[in-house]
Amino acid sequence: MTHLGFFFVLSVLLFFGKIKYQHNYAFRTLTIFKVLLINAIIGGGIELLQWKVFTYRSAEWWDFGCDMLGACMAVFSYVLLHKLNFNETITDSSLTKNN
Repeated sequence: MTHLGFFFVLSVLLFFGKIKYQHNYAFRTLTIFKVLLINAIIGGGIELLQWKVFTYRSAEWWDFGCDMLGACMAVFSYVLLHKLNFNETITDSSLTKNN
């Protein structure tokens, strides 16, 4: 559950940075691919480090699977956000509103 939660938050923050940088909710498949690739590299890197460098830790496929599941959950959230806010422009004031 920890791996899933951390990688979900990582992916959401990556998507949030993309939306804030672009100033709209434009949907791009390339963005999804990049976020999944970044998560796979980080998750795989962590497991490789646990397998080869930190020998007192064990590398497990289940950990990597949970990493990617968390990233996929964030992708699903991003797609839903896109559907709800299609073509809406973001301003700095709309991001800081307290509703």
